[in-house]
Amino acid sequence: MDQSKVIERFAMLGVGGYIAPRHLKAIKVTGNELVAAIDPYDSVGILDRYFNNVKFFTEIERFDRHLEKLRRQGEGKGIDYLTICTPNYLHDAHCRLALRLDINAICEKPLVVNPWNLDQLEALEEESKGRIYTVLQLRVHPEIVKLKAAIEKESPTKPYDVNITYITPRGPWYDVSWKGTPEKSGGIATNIGVHFFDLILWLFGEPRESKVYISEKERISGFLELEHANVSWFLSLKEEDLPSPPQTEQPKTYRSITIDGEEIEFSGGFTDLHTLVYERTLAGNGFGIKDARPAVEITHKIRYQEVTQLDDKAHFLISK
Repeated sequence: MDQSKVIERFAMLGVGGYIAPRHLKAIKVTGNELVAAIDPYDSVGILDRYFNNVKFFTEIERFDRHLEKLRRQGEGKGIDYLTICTPNYLHDAHCRLALRLDINAICEKPLVVNPWNLDQLEALEEESKGRIYTVLQLRVHPEIVKLKAAIEKESPTKPYDVNITYITPRGPWYDVSWKGTPEKSGGIATNIGVHFFDLILWLFGEPRESKVYISEKERISGFLELEHANVSWFLSLKEEDLPSPPQTEQPKTYRSITIDGEEIEFSGGFTDLHTLVYERTLAGNGFGIKDARPAVEITHKIRYQEVTQLDDKAHFLISK
């Protein structure tokens, strides 16, 4: 290890959650240190796989107090980054906690559920030494990076024809958890689809028109006209929507993006993308509030948009 490297000190909110291991790995691989963590549930033995001296809490008040104590101990003792892996509706409050303590935040998607919370975070960021960063990992996927470069080089004269299909079945637990409550998760478009909406807006420009053809609790589909693309999209939590029955021990997930009929292969490498995002953030080039805003705004609009009649722009799976 480079002896001259500055070791950043991390704390983590939501260390017992599904996505936390990717953040733990990213902190470890980038040569940094996790010194404090919190989760209301104490099944967090995974900590020992990555770090062996983490101060752990189950109550936010004690965690907050501990971070404040470290801050007051002086330079080199406080926390540099607060990693946020909590339920979506808490992201805004936990980002504000980081800013109040002059800590940088690395927050899971979506950065917030409602776009007006971004305005408040921007104002608070101006008053703090801390900065808010988020995890837009598809932007660092090697195949997507190549695609972005190719699109910029091509300068098309007509819109691309884009089809997005994301089917990721969930059991009854999903509906019982906070993820099944739209006010807390943002619904399917936000909780499941925000990365894909961020991706297409990043690749093809600002939205000009939006249609929603189906808006159910477990399935949603629509159409977006962007500056440089017409996008038909379909998101589902229902196993019956998979193109073929899942094989034993194979993931029950189907991701597909086609551009002008050509499949974009990016299924592999998902587990390492968080590390790439951390490397970028620690190098001073992280994705901030401005980057997160377009996808937060469009998913919020889709969530409350009225369903329209089917037309020739609808995703092909709707007819099934």
